[in-house]
Amino acid sequence: MVLSDVTAPLISSITLDNILLIGSILLFVSLLASKTTRFGIPTLLLFLLVGMLAGQDGPGGIVFNDPKITKFVGAIALSFILFSGGLETRKADIKPIVWQGLTLSTLGVILTAVVVGLFVSWVTGWSLVEGLLIGAIVSSTDAAAVFSILRSRSIGLKGNLKPLLELESGSNDPMAYILTLSFTYLLTVKDANWIVLIAVFFKQMILGGVVGYAAGLAMHRIFNWIRLEAEGLYPVLLITMVLLVFSFSDFIGGNAFLAVYLSAYVLGNTDFIHKKSLTKHFDGQAWLMQIIMFITLGLLVTPSAIMPLIGLGLLISAFLILIARPLSVFITLHFFKINTREKLFVSWVGLRGAVPIVLATYPMIASVDKSNGIFHLVFFISVTSVLIQGSSLPLVAKWLKLTVPVSSKKKSVLDLEQAWETKSVYKAIPIEPHFNCIGHSIVDLKLPPSIIVALIERRNKFFISDGATRLHAGDVIYIMADDAESIDQLTDCFNTPKEKKKI
Repeated sequence: MVLSDVTAPLISSITLDNILLIGSILLFVSLLASKTTRFGIPTLLLFLLVGMLAGQDGPGGIVFNDPKITKFVGAIALSFILFSGGLETRKADIKPIVWQGLTLSTLGVILTAVVVGLFVSWVTGWSLVEGLLIGAIVSSTDAAAVFSILRSRSIGLKGNLKPLLELESGSNDPMAYILTLSFTYLLTVKDANWIVLIAVFFKQMILGGVVGYAAGLAMHRIFNWIRLEAEGLYPVLLITMVLLVFSFSDFIGGNAFLAVYLSAYVLGNTDFIHKKSLTKHFDGQAWLMQIIMFITLGLLVTPSAIMPLIGLGLLISAFLILIARPLSVFITLHFFKINTREKLFVSWVGLRGAVPIVLATYPMIASVDKSNGIFHLVFFISVTSVLIQGSSLPLVAKWLKLTVPVSSKKKSVLDLEQAWETKSVYKAIPIEPHFNCIGHSIVDLKLPPSIIVALIERRNKFFISDGATRLHAGDVIYIMADDAESIDQLTDCFNTPKEKKKI
């Protein structure tokens, strides 16, 4: 008896008995594989590769062919990834480019879907709706791919390119989702009605937007109102809220992805308890979800089914990268003050990653004709996009002369909030009995991001504020700031008369 005979029953399929063992092994292997990014291989592609090697066509031999579970895992993972991205998006960073980003994430997605759809229909002989379905699936850039690659590369980008790309990738999934559902509906319902599709589109976008905005405000109030016994419960509370926003929006017919991203954006631009630690915590959650999602997608794909589609996949990938994406970018950004080199770079950062592959499971679940071929074709297009565009981003940025030295690159508001080492001024401020801040928590003071409350001294004892700490007369606040002017503003804030103070 050989070792493979013993282990074969364990890994031939995923069951409740072995799912934790298999899952933990795959996660560990993926983390080890991520160290190879020093050779220029995108991390997310390695996660896919781990899943494929563990699948039924690989040495792992795991049989996994359930698109419904894949869709569920993908939807939950994307909600965490989008929430993390929204939580780190600051209004001050995207304000100069908000209209450019939203135009790319709506009109740009539609143009890409239509252009790719027409091309696919022409070269394959498939129906126009089938071509448009593929175009819709690959129409959005992938937030997980863009976020991870932009934040892991040690290069600085000129101007507002980085926030523009992150805003686009974080906000264009809802449009691609709507288009995918619409064309799937047209292919599965004989008496399909365009009026119904238009009504559903506006219903999803409006309800998703309203739920997301209201949920963000509610999260802010809840976090600053509730007082949990253990600090470790706050991440649990935020995870619960993310799942609640996603599921509630989906339950009432709203766009759940839009609701999650918008709620995170609203919350991230307010002051709430444990903001810094929760933002970092969710960054880790997003990475975990990315690994799980890519491994699951890798398990679902059958490499042998991709081989006959390589020629067509390369043709569509080349058209998408070189023609469709640049065309949509140049058209949508025509009326904005963005130079040609920046438009070319935005065109190149149109990475397709896990989102199109997750969306490709929707036609499979709906039993659309050719759905299996569509899934594997989209998988190949996404892998090609991440491999070619993702690995060449630093080189393309240098060619277009859009890079700046890391030491001199523009820091975002989030960078300033989280980088303690950037503070250059330190001061201790005693809280006098007449200060109006007495009785209020640190988070209620709405301090600017240029200021950090490092320590609080009370009765000769020092402790670090968690944002919920209420100030007492006699406290000494030890703060760090970017400059002396910020400290003067803080002193004025503490000592503002009641009738003028806004808490």
